[in-house]
Amino acid sequence: MLAQQFCPIPADEPERIARVRSFDILDTPPEIEFDALTRVVAHAFNAPIAVIALMDSDRLWFKSRLGLDVPQLDRKIAFCAHAIMTPDAPLVIEDLAGDARFIINPLVSRAPHLRFYAGAPLVDDGGHALGTIAVIDTRPRPFNDAQRKILMDCSRLVMTALQGRRRALLLERLAMTDYLTGLPNRVQFDQAMATEMQHAQRSGKPFSLLCLDLDGFKGVNDQFGHAAGDEVLCEVARRLQRQLRLGDTAARLGGDEFAIVTRDADSAAVTTLAHRLTESVRLPIELSGGNRVTLGISVGIASYTSDVTSAQLLLARADKALYSIKNQLR
Repeated sequence: MLAQQFCPIPADEPERIARVRSFDILDTPPEIEFDALTRVVAHAFNAPIAVIALMDSDRLWFKSRLGLDVPQLDRKIAFCAHAIMTPDAPLVIEDLAGDARFIINPLVSRAPHLRFYAGAPLVDDGGHALGTIAVIDTRPRPFNDAQRKILMDCSRLVMTALQGRRRALLLERLAMTDYLTGLPNRVQFDQAMATEMQHAQRSGKPFSLLCLDLDGFKGVNDQFGHAAGDEVLCEVARRLQRQLRLGDTAARLGGDEFAIVTRDADSAAVTTLAHRLTESVRLPIELSGGNRVTLGISVGIASYTSDVTSAQLLLARADKALYSIKNQLR
């Protein structure tokens, strides 16, 4: 009995899981292109159940499903766990109750008493089977070679949709990410500010904005060149990120100017954060050429209050606080 319930694991499992998760699709809402493909395949094969599914480490998660109520299945009882073992061919079980691998499967032995399964693997360009597109029935049925080829064609259409979705996400991220440091750029910063403004106006809970500007950065460029300056900016970005709390957003606004949006922090907590940021940045930075540089950072803080009517006003206040501090250093 245990042997019959065995869940096979592909030889490329670590790489396969990494590829599944690289699509950033698990636990996302329904999307029209996948639901359309599910309807098409159900109609093409006159099947009461059709799914597009991704195989995670311990579950089969349905991106799209028709005729099935559950959003996911335990991997141990998922027929698709067997289908992904043969990336170049569909798995077809014309009578599940007559197959020793599935006869005691609860989906077969109990309601909904499934009897037929045909699943084609979703295979990426590296040959990894990410999941399946499958049709299922409560009655045994034949499935000929032509139908198998059509189901494999449908799996390629699903992969095309998956890859297109991932390219769109990548382009969106690139448009909102600073090319050098990997931090959110001004576009994403403005969105974060708008979100926090709306949250504060609804809830009455304040948030704070920290504007940061490096002290002595021009000297690094002048003495060691702009490549060294880029190294410094990347290292500063890493140090800023390490000091953030969950939910805080750090962005590069341009040049050596950064900003941090922080929610649900009182004035003492924000002051403590500013101190941690300052101390972190002040530590010497080792350049790839063997030189060491030491910089300072000035921090201007502004917190949301009822008289702040816009994100631009709060940014202006933080900027004013920042340059007041920088003027004191001159």
